[in-house]
Amino acid sequence: MKIATAAYPLDATKSWDDYADKITTWVAEAAQHGADLLVFPEYAAMELAMLSGPEVAGDLQGSLHAVSGRIADADDLHAELATKHGVHILAGSAPVFDDKVAVRPVNRARLFSPTGGRGIQDKQIMTRFERDPMEMVPGGPLRLFETCLGKIAILTCYDSEFPLLGRALADADLILVPSCTETLSGYWRVRIGAMARALEAQCVTAMASLVGDARWNLVADINTGMGGIFGPPDAGFPDTGVLAEGTLNTPGWTYAEVDLGAIAHVRTDGRVLGRAHWAEQSGRDTPVTSERLG
Repeated sequence: MKIATAAYPLDATKSWDDYADKITTWVAEAAQHGADLLVFPEYAAMELAMLSGPEVAGDLQGSLHAVSGRIADADDLHAELATKHGVHILAGSAPVFDDKVAVRPVNRARLFSPTGGRGIQDKQIMTRFERDPMEMVPGGPLRLFETCLGKIAILTCYDSEFPLLGRALADADLILVPSCTETLSGYWRVRIGAMARALEAQCVTAMASLVGDARWNLVADINTGMGGIFGPPDAGFPDTGVLAEGTLNTPGWTYAEVDLGAIAHVRTDGRVLGRAHWAEQSGRDTPVTSERLG
């Protein structure tokens, strides 16, 4: 399969048609390049806030409500494009008010299949900014999606930095990592997390990033990053573990070919078998005695 990960800039879209045209153009470009799976970044849906006007888009809490109110339409658009182009699409995540989950909004990524399937994955662990002042909350449980492309899981940005979340998804062939990072150090924290999860689970991770400035919105006003696709640095994969990476802060798609057979092989006959040997840490992960030296 071919994976496409986006380095995606937020635009101050003035109408629904502007937004729909932009998403349609991006999806069509990736599909024309032969992509089977398209990954948009965390909080890419925030450009929907501008449809309610600059005053709402510039108000933190107002923008959360404005975007949440547009997600049903955005989902229908992504579902239509997935079917039209015969691709899987991870839409840009969004704040969603879901009374069935929590009073406050969750950060929700949505996955669409070409046959009409829809799946959601809520972020598990909130960053400091998401806790205060955004007042976002963790959503539903981790999910593993069975698709014709293999088993797909999603760790949204900060979630990728926590190995136990990755371990819970160790059966995934692909872990998607949509991200929104303000600084270069933030980008590298998430990238290192994504690469570490690929190493531990002996799988492929695909990271997408917001890029550029969107000063009209407080959620994602400054963004640093690029697309990247990573695997374990082992047999059948690049020695660096980097299958593909984009150019920092340059909008566009980054593509990589991924072979499920290579994932299966490295898990059963890699130079190391970290995924299989994970349980051997148990009982050895806390010191039994404390010794003073010198």
